[in-house]
Amino acid sequence: MRVAIITASTDIYRGNEENASGEAIRELIEEAGDEIVFMRALPVDREVLSTVMTRLADGQLADLVLTTGGAGCAPGDCVPEASMDVIERPILGIPEAMRAYTMQMTKRAMLNRGVAGIRGDVLIVNLPGKSRAVKETLKYLLPELTHAVEIIRGEG
Repeated sequence: MRVAIITASTDIYRGNEENASGEAIRELIEEAGDEIVFMRALPVDREVLSTVMTRLADGQLADLVLTTGGAGCAPGDCVPEASMDVIERPILGIPEAMRAYTMQMTKRAMLNRGVAGIRGDVLIVNLPGKSRAVKETLKYLLPELTHAVEIIRGEG
């Protein structure tokens, strides 16, 4: 499976912070034996994020696009909106499961506004922004995301 990782953080994009959540995703994807075809920090900008996700999906460069960051309640957080600009078919169960699972660890998980869905034959999923939350969530979701990608591609 070809995976693209987008970290939505203007501070990380500018080089002012370490990309801990993106690196956490990279580790888990590599441990699973999947290929990382794209990994970038981008500014928290709806147009930039939706443009990059569109190009990844429409160019069939990835089977799975994972985002981290920008899906909370801060005034500038816009990853769910950027994702919904791109997604053609929402998959409500993925973010529902993600929040239900992480609510067992912290009630603040209810503040995550992440979404998931399909564009063409590419799955797009918004993960939490904190590296620990990303690790826990992706460990939980990855087998089902892999299965979803297989089904989307007509292999399941």
